[in-house]
This record gives sequence, C-alpha cells and structure tokens, in this order.
Amino acid sequence: MSASDSHTLTGPNGETQVVSQNIVFHEGVTQQQRELLVGQKGVTVWFTGLSGSGKSTLACALELELLEKGKRAFRLDGDNVRFGLNKDLGFSPKDREENIRRVGEVAKLVASSATTTLTAFISPYLADRQLARTIHEESKIPFIEVYVDAPLEEVEKRDPKGLYKKARAGIIKEFTGISAPYEAPSAPELHIKTAETDIQGGVKQIVEYLTKNNLI
Repeated sequence: MSASDSHTLTGPNGETQVVSQNIVFHEGVTQQQRELLVGQKGVTVWFTGLSGSGKSTLACALELELLEKGKRAFRLDGDNVRFGLNKDLGFSPKDREENIRRVGEVAKLVASSATTTLTAFISPYLADRQLARTIHEESKIPFIEVYVDAPLEEVEKRDPKGLYKKARAGIIKEFTGISAPYEAPSAPELHIKTAETDIQGGVKQIVEYLTKNNLI
C-alpha cells in the first residue's frame, strides 16, 4: 500500500492505524430495520471468569435455552475461536489483547444480525473488556458483562482440562490465576457465583435480566 493510498487514524488505545483510502463502508439494511423484520434485538452477552469457572457450560446452556424459546442465539467460545480465527495468537498479554479485540469485533458483527451473541472467554484484563464494550457501544449494540465467579481453590479442584495442575508444575506459562493476573469486573451487569448456584439457576438469572431489559 503506497502512502498516497492510505491515511492514518488514532485507534481507541492511542495506537496508529493505517487505513486504505480505497475502501468505503457500505451502508445497507439498518440495525433498526433488521431487528424490526427479524423480531429480535441484537445483544452480546460477554461471559468472563477464570478457567473452570463455568463460562462455557453456562453459555452453552443459555444458547440452548434461547434456541428452544425460538430466539436467534450464537455462541463464540474461547477454545473454539483459537482453532481458526485466532490460531496465530499465543497467550502473552499482547496476544490476549488482540484475541479479545478480534472477538469483540466478531461479536459485534454477529449481534448486528439481530442475534443474541454469547462469548465465553477468560478475558482477564479490564482494559480489553472495556474495549469490547466500547466497540459495541459505538454501534449502539447492548453489551452485557456476566462475571462467572468461582474461587481459585474451587476451579483448581474442578480443573476439567488439567490446566491448573500443569500451571502449578510450570508446564504452562502465563496461566491466568496462577502466573498471570485476572482483573475481576468491578460493575458487571450480572455476577453469577457458580460455587453457590447451579447452571440452570445461572441461566435463569440471565434470561430474567434479558427479558426485563427487553433484549429478547
């Protein structure tokens, strides 16, 4: 791309972005038109929490619940996304940041199709989750943060993938909760403690919230 074909913009984190002058954003069906025709609003429900806290299990159960109710729902899962879209990323802080940035953009696109989009990602950093929220807010798409909370001793006890054991042994480096930080949400829309409530109870809380706020 030559200099004459591009210009620079300042990104949300102060970074410089080079954008081609030869691309144009094409408007088509508006968000309002789509939601009216489909009969459903677009929204992203963002699950965050430690590995083993129950994010994916809760998201799967909620997806099924919504589909059974005749609602459009689609789930993006942390592990699944790294098989394709983000397979080039590792687990360094910078790669985690890019992982969540991409997921935020994809979630926004799916939600803009008048679909309840569910994302289950550790997403350990406050700034990265705020960026995902901002991406949605700029497109006027609701962003619901669900903090799936379980104590470290509880998730280590569960350890469904054996990851905590490997992290404690030093086999896995930069593992959230052990050798890398997890910055818990200070004001999530929903706070579900999976050591105190079962999956169906968690699903009920989310469905009630979405219904109360006219999001499904």
